[in-house]
This record gives sequence, structure tokens and C-alpha cells, in this order.
Amino acid sequence: MQPSDTLARPLKALRISVTDRCNFRCGYCMPKEVFGPDHPFLPREALLTFEELTRLVRIFTGLGVSKVRLTGGEPLLRRELPALVRMLAALPGLEDLALTTNGVLLPEQAPALREAGLKRMTVSLDTLRPDRFRALSDTELPLSHVLAGIEAARAAGYGPLKLNCVLQRGVNEDEILDLAAFAREAGHTLRFIEFMDVGTTNGWRLEAVVPADEVHRILHGQWPLEPVPASAGAVARDWRYVDGKGGVGLIASVTMPFCRDCDRARLSADGHLYTCLFAGQGLDLKAFLRAGHSDADLASLLASHWKRREDRYSELRRADTPGLPKVEMSHIGG
Repeated sequence: MQPSDTLARPLKALRISVTDRCNFRCGYCMPKEVFGPDHPFLPREALLTFEELTRLVRIFTGLGVSKVRLTGGEPLLRRELPALVRMLAALPGLEDLALTTNGVLLPEQAPALREAGLKRMTVSLDTLRPDRFRALSDTELPLSHVLAGIEAARAAGYGPLKLNCVLQRGVNEDEILDLAAFAREAGHTLRFIEFMDVGTTNGWRLEAVVPADEVHRILHGQWPLEPVPASAGAVARDWRYVDGKGGVGLIASVTMPFCRDCDRARLSADGHLYTCLFAGQGLDLKAFLRAGHSDADLASLLASHWKRREDRYSELRRADTPGLPKVEMSHIGG
């Protein structure tokens, strides 16, 4: 039976971080001053194995989960990822298997991921300016690698792609129309995301948030938009261009919280279950897995844990909440 939490929210979606490592050092996720060369990333033995992940997803689907998204860190850094995709895609009850990536490694991996059964893909794209990209990602990898990855995904049969852009005041909000034009012409769906106070290391300030309503006004002034009916559990407010050239999504976790519709759990690479993006603590599932508990025991544990869930951080956000202890976004994949 599908469990519901204290606010009557069902468990339908699971985001799985397959690694805590990344080849970027974006300031809103893994700033280099915190995640530097000496940062103690998880050793291989601390990660959940593909067999453990598949077992957990099988149990989650038995509880009503039908959507899984693979994240990181950068998930394509996990060795042999297509093998995991193939194992998960074969599970009964799993209707949607997706992945979020920075795109750099897609030219080498997109065809294998497609062949293995990955259904959808989202690529992060915060800027179209090479110099700004280098500054934002804090890496020597060029923007051209990301754009090549987007093209490789398209060539592998992923389309339309979703492109995620985190907007920050004074950083990249001057590219709203440029990014939207790029997505429109290429046939992709762009999603603008409000800068969020995930974790404790990204220097979040409310003044840096570009409200979704402002983004809508800018876009609508250039290309008229009309609303798309929302689906249950959707985090984005979707709009389509009246001229028929695709659509855009606005994710407004700060200015228009959607906590009451949140139906997702998050699993870290080392096997901790988090029931909110802004959670401070997670349930150590790896310990239960490796202690020899049965599937029935694990299902009971997961159901009872979800039933106690009362998270609604974004609804309760105050001046002091950004400073509360929270798991870092790179640990649970956003």
C-alpha cells in the first residue's frame, strides 16, 4: 500500500544520488573553497552498489514509487552507469527513469544510456557566455563541451531535452531572453529555477533570488505565453509559447512554495534517505541493507518513515532558516 505522510502527501518519486563527486565547482552547489582538492569525498566502499540500489528501488516501487531520477554530484562520473540504468529499467512498476547532468560527458555516454533504457534527460545550463560559464562552473572545462553534450543527447534520441537554469540576481538574469531563445530554436524545454538556500555553503541571500513572476513578465513581453495544466506533484509551473515554439517551466520554491504537493524522497550516494531537499538528517538505509534485513522489513521501515514526514521548509522559510543545518545539495542531487 502506498504510504502518505502527515500532510496526506503520497510517496511517488525517488531521486538517487549515485556519487558525491563532480567535475564542476558551481558556487550554488559545490563552491571550491569548501569542496577543494583536499575534500574527503566518499570512498568506493561507502557508496551503495548497483545491486543495493536496484533492490531499494524495487522496494520503493512496491510502495508506489513510479518515477526515479539519477543525480549526483555529477552522475556520469559513476563508473559503468549504463549498467545501473539497465538494471533499474527492467524493474516492473517503474514508469519513468530520468537523469540530471551537467552534460560534459554526454558525447561519450548518451548512446549507451539510451540503449540501456534511460527515458529522459535534463542538462544544467546557466549561461551561454563562455567567460561567464568558466566563472560560474569554476572549472577549466569549456561551455562548448556542455553544448556538445546537449547535441549528443539529441542525436541519441532524447528530445525535447529539459534544460535547467538557476538564476541569480546580478549574475545571469540578464540572459533570460538569450537562454529562452536558444531553447526555443533548438526545440528544448527551458526551466528557470529560483536560487535556493540548499545546504549551508552556497552563500544564499534572498536578494539574489530572481522571482519566477519577474521571469514570466520578461518572457511574456517577448513571446506571449499561456499556462499548461499542472500535473500532480509537478515542481514547475509550465507555460507554452502562443506561437507554438515549445514551452518553459518556472520553479519557484522560494516565492511560491510547492511543499504541499511534494511527493519525492531523496537517497544519497552513501545510502541515507532524506524526505526534504532542506533536511538536516537522513535515515541510514545502507546500515539496514548490509545488516541482512529482509525486503519486507525494509518496506515497513520506509513506509513508517514516510508516514512520519512533516517537512515543509519552503513554507516556513524565515530570516533565520537559511542558517539551519542542512544536507548539501551535492550530497542528494538537488
